Amino acid sequence: MAQARRGGGVGGGYVPFVRSEITVAGPPAAAYALAKDMESYPQFMTNVLELRVIERSGNSQVSAWTGKLQGKKFHWKEYDEFDDANFTITYRQIEGDLKKFEGQWSFIPEGSGTRIILTVDLDLGTPMLAGLLDPVARLVVKRNCDAMLAGIKRRIEEGS
Repeated sequence: MAQARRGGGVGGGYVPFVRSEITVAGPPAAAYALAKDMESYPQFMTNVLELRVIERSGNSQVSAWTGKLQGKKFHWKEYDEFDDANFTITYRQIEGDLKKFEGQWSFIPEGSGTRIILTVDLDLGTPMLAGLLDPVARLVVKRNCDAMLAGIKRRIEEGS
């Protein structure tokens, strides 16, 4: 369910916060490994047009993305941190088209499967139009998150 949180930005506008989740038939380690292989995303996630890892260091990396939302291309670089022991990936934009873009992937054992939770916290950077644009952005980002999770589910369950 899409949610809104009060932001601390100029004008105190709402900052869209999105949480999506899905359960997949497979162990957390397999789902987490697929999510860590971000360079493969364009092969099975329709809204990820291009993704390159430009720097790796220990349990982190910097990745450059080109994504599509509502037919519009967005570009950004993000810092990704991997916690292999807890099956979590934390990310935050370090450069790009949005004022703020960060969140987390979590992979939680659930029965014989895995519940994957993806959160996105973003700020469009337009305080004057936030009341109008943020609800639309929240819906679009929620749909995009759902599509990413569905792509992982298909990939895990079809064994591709």
